[in-house]
Amino acid sequence: MKTTQSDDAPFWQTKTLAEMTRTEWEHLCDGCGRCCMLKLEDEDTGIIHLSRVACKLLDISLCRCRDYTQRHHIVPDCLKLSPAMVDTLSWLPPTCAYRLVHEQKPLAWWHPLVSGSQETVHEAGISVREWAIPETEQRSDKLYRYLIIEEE
Repeated sequence: MKTTQSDDAPFWQTKTLAEMTRTEWEHLCDGCGRCCMLKLEDEDTGIIHLSRVACKLLDISLCRCRDYTQRHHIVPDCLKLSPAMVDTLSWLPPTCAYRLVHEQKPLAWWHPLVSGSQETVHEAGISVREWAIPETEQRSDKLYRYLIIEEE
């Protein structure tokens, strides 16, 4: 269990990811939409590159899944994030609340649990709302054209 400085500390400061209830786990998602972006792995380096193409179920304006409960049936390769996986997914952004809690770091000011608003993640420019494009068969087939290559 994490060390807490106050009995009134929020759950993400007092619990590990594995200790959270399903509701707490779901509330930890900041709604950025980055995990719903299609990705490609470089066969030579193993580096996973994010693309601008959003999963067909992602409502880009809301940065939420259109059919969250059925997503694994509709998109079979949709990943079900778990506490054990957080440390192994190199593509989770450094701003991801799951990663931050795992690393025992504070959530950012714009996180809805901190700010009290679902909009601050978008206002801060963290979400994919302004740059994601919807998945189409043509885009999926030529995904390499939409990769975001970060310079080192």
